[in-house]
Amino acid sequence: MTRALSALLVIDVQQGMDDPVCGVRNNPDAERAIAALLAGWRQAKWPIIHVQHMSQEPGSPLRPDAPGNVFKPEAMPLDGEQVFRKTVNSAFIGTKLEDHLRREGIASIVIVGMTTDHCVSTTARMANNLGFDVVVVEDATATFERTGPGGDHYSAEQMHRVELASLHSEFASVQCTDTVLSRLPAVGP
Repeated sequence: MTRALSALLVIDVQQGMDDPVCGVRNNPDAERAIAALLAGWRQAKWPIIHVQHMSQEPGSPLRPDAPGNVFKPEAMPLDGEQVFRKTVNSAFIGTKLEDHLRREGIASIVIVGMTTDHCVSTTARMANNLGFDVVVVEDATATFERTGPGGDHYSAEQMHRVELASLHSEFASVQCTDTVLSRLPAVGP
């Protein structure tokens, strides 16, 4: 976080991410870290932006008409917090996110959510290319196992670690929740 004020961008923390169709997931504590970051941002009165995936894929648990489309309780938006809805991997495509950030004078974003190698990564890469300072919070993101084109299996933790390594120092600064929270202003009672 190189600016005095950073927006927290919470990506796709929706109930459908718990659907067994998604596969085996890493980092079962991601939602706890996300909740801690949301609490810190809310206490500091810094901007919070939620992104909700509105899948167009038949059978997806994130379709707008599916129960899995709903935000998880740990990441439920509060009144006054911005919500942008997307249909693709990037939170910038088909939304007014960039316009909102620029209008509000926000030059730095801290990204948390699902999944590390899809929507988190795509959004971080685009944000960096658009000139924003980007932090991805490693313990407040998670992903699922994958099978490569040759049939090789990659665990969720492998996918998570490799994607974070790919992002770090090129598109974002990868940090942990405690480090990010330590940079928030102290707020008295």
